[in-house]
Amino acid sequence: MSEPRIAVSIVTMGDRPQEVEALLASVAGQDVRPARLVVVGNGSPLPDFAAFPGLSDLPGGVTTIELPENLGCPGGRNVALAKLAEFGDVDVVIELDDDGLLVDNGVFRKVRELFAADPRLGIIGFRIADERGETQRRHVPRLRAGDPMRRGPVTAFLGGGHAFSMKMLAQTGPWPAEFFFTHEETDLSWRALDAGWKILYEPDLLLQHPKTSPARHSVYYRMTARNRVWLARRNLPLPLVPAYLGTWTLLTVARTRSATGLRAWAGGFAEGVRTPCGRRQPMRWRTVWQMTKLGRPPVI
Repeated sequence: MSEPRIAVSIVTMGDRPQEVEALLASVAGQDVRPARLVVVGNGSPLPDFAAFPGLSDLPGGVTTIELPENLGCPGGRNVALAKLAEFGDVDVVIELDDDGLLVDNGVFRKVRELFAADPRLGIIGFRIADERGETQRRHVPRLRAGDPMRRGPVTAFLGGGHAFSMKMLAQTGPWPAEFFFTHEETDLSWRALDAGWKILYEPDLLLQHPKTSPARHSVYYRMTARNRVWLARRNLPLPLVPAYLGTWTLLTVARTRSATGLRAWAGGFAEGVRTPCGRRQPMRWRTVWQMTKLGRPPVI
């Protein structure tokens, strides 16, 4: 792929106007201009970004979409991806959290170079760091997470900042919108790997993001458990389903200090067992072996 055409997608619930403006300014300051920018209001109205300084002259302009209800992060992102597919003039989409910030103006150039160099590259995961430059352990997409500056092939990526090949998405399908929150990145990662695409963690691509805990969301424990079960039911060979869920049950019990959180987790687990999980398409054993060689077998 020579000089792929890049688009940017941002989904916001309208509760971070200052952060969104700062993010848009960092997008406008990139030394490679995106062909298109799509901003989705996830159940919220949006201001007119078309005249935002530095964005008014984008080749494809700024597209805003206001959704009548919050579809969750993966659902909102799917709306933007569908619009970009409809335009048909984008090869790579960069998705950024609305409270993130690009502190280097060469991010888009580096993304373009990486995709141009490898036609089987499907996903690039950015490094996430707070204002002090610290990367949380959970934000390093590998088991040996001690060095966040070690780049290389991985089996997962971070939802806060990443880039997708549109060709890959046409083959794998988009985000699992029904997940709404948590584990949607893993579901998409597993489908991409099983389809023969590569995932690269590139720490030189930095998205500055406030230090947060996912447990700040009231639905965290329930949706984490429900989606973990759905993830296994949808994607794993049958012999691995009990191993995967058993491992994560033990880890959750050992790590969770809140009785309320454990009860919510148990309710979510039961919900994941009894409710439809979407289309089941188990990965091939060859993919399991590939993930194991990369240091992250799909049972942990």
